[in-house]
Amino acid sequence: MRAIDIIRTKRDGQPLSPEAIQAFVSAAANGGWEDYQLTALLMAVWLRGMNPDETARFTKCMAESGKSYRWDDIPGPKVDKHSTGGVGDKTSLILAPLAACCGLVVPMMSGRGLGHSGGTLDKLEAIPGFRVGLSEDELRTALRTVGVGMIGQSAEVAPADRKLYMLRDATSTVESIPLITASILSKKLAEGIDSLVMDVKVGLGGFMKTLPDARALAKSIVSVGNANGVRTEAMITRMDAPLGRMVGNALEVQECIDALRGEAPVDITDLSVALAARMVEMGNKTDPAKALADVQKALKSGAGLEKFRKIIEQQGGDPRVIDDPKRLPQAPHRHILTANRPGVVHGLEAFNIGIAATMLGAGRAKAADHVDHAVGVRVLATVGSTVREGDGILEVHYSDPAKLKTALPLLEKAINIGDGNVTPENLVVEEIKP
Repeated sequence: MRAIDIIRTKRDGQPLSPEAIQAFVSAAANGGWEDYQLTALLMAVWLRGMNPDETARFTKCMAESGKSYRWDDIPGPKVDKHSTGGVGDKTSLILAPLAACCGLVVPMMSGRGLGHSGGTLDKLEAIPGFRVGLSEDELRTALRTVGVGMIGQSAEVAPADRKLYMLRDATSTVESIPLITASILSKKLAEGIDSLVMDVKVGLGGFMKTLPDARALAKSIVSVGNANGVRTEAMITRMDAPLGRMVGNALEVQECIDALRGEAPVDITDLSVALAARMVEMGNKTDPAKALADVQKALKSGAGLEKFRKIIEQQGGDPRVIDDPKRLPQAPHRHILTANRPGVVHGLEAFNIGIAATMLGAGRAKAADHVDHAVGVRVLATVGSTVREGDGILEVHYSDPAKLKTALPLLEKAINIGDGNVTPENLVVEEIKP
């Protein structure tokens, strides 16, 4: 099929045939079309959309454009969780060991941070020696031995997505529900999982800023995942303020260890437990109350913490960080932002805090940027806290004074202190099921 005919079909608002979708994805994977032709069709999809059948077919073709894993020789339900990304969103490192303690096998393919959102791979690489680039045999051994393998996307997995995402990022066609759905799920389908729990973030620090947009994305992902044979459910969760109190790679790993000790803030602990319980409910086909009780038992008994220790050791990391978090990278300098007036913390804007952490070196403005795993921001006063003038609100961990200087205006802008009490809203906004 000719590229120009496929582009014209979508430009005119018509659905693409299965053959046209396959031709488009194959061209993205093997270079059969020019970049401007791929971009033209991406823009046509951005403008005209895709119906559910098109999106499901597009996702399937993307997943099949490269390598797919199979874990039939490893006993146990294969379940994963994926988040659309946020600030301080470290739940994967907490819920994966808890889920594995409950009998699940968790092949987790994650990404790196870009923009204001942190990346799971960057957090893991803050652990000295931790390897995310496992071969298939090494991943299989990890899944069989400890029940969890945490890796990055290889060049062999969903190569069409890799190409199309690069073009979307460069041509302002990222914000499209069908394109986002296919990009996320193509990699998840290739993982060889039976079930998937999606955490769709909504709010100032989320990819989706409004509830209608987050709901539309969650429903699309749930529909397409199930249409492609992976049982999929979603939670829509708030991302207006940072999740937990730590933002930055080593700081977030430390908070994950604290959470598995039962010593972390309620928000990060409760959300991690809720997501893990949904994974256990789906994977073990058990009732919600039992799933929640099983996860809570794994947390309170310390089994989740010991599982995390084994995961770290299995992937080449230093397991001593569990008992001595100071073995994680430590920034040499601290700077505290204080309250400029008495009152109540009404807001800590996640987006600005995330961008500021990136400026400090915790993330990337471009994919090739170096990450400083030690730097970040610690929240001293959460939303709803009563503060006096001069009380600490944010503690900045930094290495480079020049980078601190560029980040401070954003951090100051992120703090909103007002009058009157504020009751933080529930983190879980909605649950989306098939």
